[in-house]
Amino acid sequence: MPLLDHHVAVITGAGSGIGRAIAIAYGREGARVVVADRDGAAAGDAAAEISRMGAKASAVTLDITRRRDCHSAARRVEEEIGAVSILVNNAGIVRRHGITAPDKAASRDWDAVIATNLDGMFNVTRAFLGQLRRRRGRIVNVGSVLSVMHGRTPLSPAYTTSKHGVLGFTRALAAELGREGVRVNAIGPGFTATALNAAVRDRDDPRLAAVLDHIPLGRMGTVDDLVGPAVFLASDLSGFVTGTILLVDGGYHII
Repeated sequence: MPLLDHHVAVITGAGSGIGRAIAIAYGREGARVVVADRDGAAAGDAAAEISRMGAKASAVTLDITRRRDCHSAARRVEEEIGAVSILVNNAGIVRRHGITAPDKAASRDWDAVIATNLDGMFNVTRAFLGQLRRRRGRIVNVGSVLSVMHGRTPLSPAYTTSKHGVLGFTRALAAELGREGVRVNAIGPGFTATALNAAVRDRDDPRLAAVLDHIPLGRMGTVDDLVGPAVFLASDLSGFVTGTILLVDGGYHII
């Protein structure tokens, strides 16, 4: 039997990258998948790909920074598809200006990253919380290796702070919701090849070499590396696992 049979799963930021890979894997494992993304065309394309596999999938255009829209989407999903039992908070953005950057750039980056990576995660979780509690569901938050450490090359303080916050949010929810049977865990990707970092990978950037030098497995990650951990944390295989982060970083954090 597929590992996620009879589940309804919502994945945010699933029009591309890590979110799309997770959505496809959940469909393959029997879940009824809801692809949520602020890019409606990308969401529709991902849902169509899953449907061509013989799985059931729908697309929802959603900007997670808009709290009212998150609640509207949650009501619509429950009415049209069914109560959600798996929520993957994957949507996120990266900005690279440091705290010493000009005030306009530093402030713009901080506001944008926190609004998406933290406030957006809260908005979506809060919107689907009633359904998850009724179904004794599970939440998978996509953090980062930077949820547990600082980077070895200069990175945006907004991004690092937001990913530390994802782990704190994960642990807080796990403690609060555990008695109701809702499990909450996080995945911590290391440097993973996605569209977000394509510019860095496409040129001879010393930051890339510095990162690769600290990965014991000797390579950057791929979106497919995240699939197994995401399925594990959403399935009954992890039935006694909550409040933790599963680092998928090739060993970056140990060097």
